[in-house]
Amino acid sequence: MCGAPAAEFHAFTESAATPQAETRQWRCLNCNFVHAGARPPELCPVCQVRAEQFEPIAAVSMPGAGTGGPFKAVVVGAGIAGVSAAEAIRNASPQAEVTLIANEAPPPYYRLNLTRYLAGEIQTEALPIHPVEWYAEHRIQLLAGAHSPALELANRRVVVEGHVDLPFDRLVLAMGAHPFTPPIQGADAEGVITLRTTQDADRILASALRGDPVCIIGGGVLGLETAGALARRGADVTVLEGHEWLMPRQLDRTAGELLERHVAGMGIRVVNSAKSREIAGSVHAEKVVLDDGRVIAALLVILAAGVRPNTHLARRAGLDVNQGIVVNNHLMTSAAGVFAAGDVAEHNGVLYGTWAASQYQGAIAGMNAAGIATVYGGQPRSNTLKVLGLDLMSIGTFEPADGSFVVVDEQTDDHYLHFVFQDGVLVGAILFGDASRGAAVKTAIEARLDFSGLLLGSPSALEVLDHAEQALAGARDS
Repeated sequence: MCGAPAAEFHAFTESAATPQAETRQWRCLNCNFVHAGARPPELCPVCQVRAEQFEPIAAVSMPGAGTGGPFKAVVVGAGIAGVSAAEAIRNASPQAEVTLIANEAPPPYYRLNLTRYLAGEIQTEALPIHPVEWYAEHRIQLLAGAHSPALELANRRVVVEGHVDLPFDRLVLAMGAHPFTPPIQGADAEGVITLRTTQDADRILASALRGDPVCIIGGGVLGLETAGALARRGADVTVLEGHEWLMPRQLDRTAGELLERHVAGMGIRVVNSAKSREIAGSVHAEKVVLDDGRVIAALLVILAAGVRPNTHLARRAGLDVNQGIVVNNHLMTSAAGVFAAGDVAEHNGVLYGTWAASQYQGAIAGMNAAGIATVYGGQPRSNTLKVLGLDLMSIGTFEPADGSFVVVDEQTDDHYLHFVFQDGVLVGAILFGDASRGAAVKTAIEARLDFSGLLLGSPSALEVLDHAEQALAGARDS
């Protein structure tokens, strides 16, 4: 085996996957469900992908009560970051009083599965992260449909409308993000919708299934998954992407053009380099007018142009806020005992904005809130796309920044492998058409596995993939 010795790779996978000596954790590459056990499950209980689509992860150890006594913990926000924080606090401190504030009325749910709901793959009952009774069973007070207009940090209280103000000893802010509305004339017209909640999804279905033309502004992950979901329902869908190819933040031109070909085969029209100027119509949206004068018919317009962190509470409370709430390596904000995680948190200048990062950050913020010092060191950004019936994974640095990077890639028909190395270390990859071996690639990037020896022989992309997979297999079996 070329590059780093197998022992080094094994040491990473053991520490990454073993919170205590005999227990491992595995994350689904498709939906990010986390499974605890010696091996991954045969099928993911959330999205049904097979065991090879799971990766070993750096699990947070839960060594028992870490605070020396009871304390009051309040978590604001009940997305995956907030739920993970509440779980971690409860697991680490059985005596803690834990309150989870949810802005939405439904029990906390898998937001990333809203597009699967749009596609008709799952029903609403499959969306919740836990059954509603789970929270009471784990002594987590869930305040559903509650709004927090203010944080009183000096008084250590959270103001909650319709409830008694909540005192806290430790506070975790996990308010998530809201959809970005681009500065387009008519963006507030009837028939213009974003996708962030179950209510949004139901509104989209009510309009799209009438057969009206649908225009999606934004060719990123959310826009394409929404387009694929509605196309499977028989809707007439056009995607407008401002860049020269789809998913420019995750894919290079080659992969983006392959993706466009696949999308077009589903009956979805794609317009690249599309700068939207106006959403026009007398009262209701009727068309989207582009800067170059082209007109796209649309009685339903879905804005999928990214998100912005919900930082207003933190700003008003006087916390340090840049793009997101600024946190240190323990995910603590500028106020002692106040932590932030998920889409709202900015760590080392980075807003991750992904489910996996939010889940991991939530667990670490909860551990630190419980008094067990745990460091968050960042993680490579990764994305998967499944609702289009296509295996695709993008992780880390996929475009070389200068001549110090080495690229190994290979394209055959509708499959594309693309690997980026710096100083012999794998730093990024794109797997297009078949991501079944993505767990090995992702783990190799996170482990900073050294491919220097292999690169001396000018390997093919398949040889790079085999090298990563052999290292992971060796670590799993030993």
